[in-house]
Amino acid sequence: MTEPQTIDAWIAQETEIVQRLDAGPGPGVARPEQIAGKTGLEMMQAMLRGEIPFAAIARTLDFTLLSVSPGVAVFQGRPLAQHLNPLGTIHGGWIATVLDSALGCAVHTMMPAGRSYTTAELSVNYVRAVTPQVQRVRAEGKVIHCGRQLATAEARLVGPDGKLYAHATTTCLVFDNPAPR
Repeated sequence: MTEPQTIDAWIAQETEIVQRLDAGPGPGVARPEQIAGKTGLEMMQAMLRGEIPFAAIARTLDFTLLSVSPGVAVFQGRPLAQHLNPLGTIHGGWIATVLDSALGCAVHTMMPAGRSYTTAELSVNYVRAVTPQVQRVRAEGKVIHCGRQLATAEARLVGPDGKLYAHATTTCLVFDNPAPR
């Protein structure tokens, strides 16, 4: 696919998913009964189907979960003028947040029911500047290792032309979900 075909396909996929998410409960936090007994992958799939709320940060920062599979999560972001730093490029925190979401959700897909995780470490390497002229970027997170106490993952942020803008790694602590109160 050429870059114009790629960006058109990316935008079409994003539009379809955003419409589905907007038809669902919208941004927020799932109620305990909505996720009881579900694996992390089942929770992420339910989110993509618009059955449970999606993370509000995605709406706030203009990025969208596109797909999940075991050990993999893909997000797409729209770099906009409101994400600029004083130097005129997209703020590194926006890039880090999109990458962190792909990393964390990739780990989330590996959680059995009753288990959860939290980020213990995030390392981001910025390769080139992102500007609003880059219409979309994609972050694909992939689990490297998922054990009983630790999980690690890596992610790459690319444009529709295949250019690498940043890459990241994470270490997550894995634990049993606390009992509901």
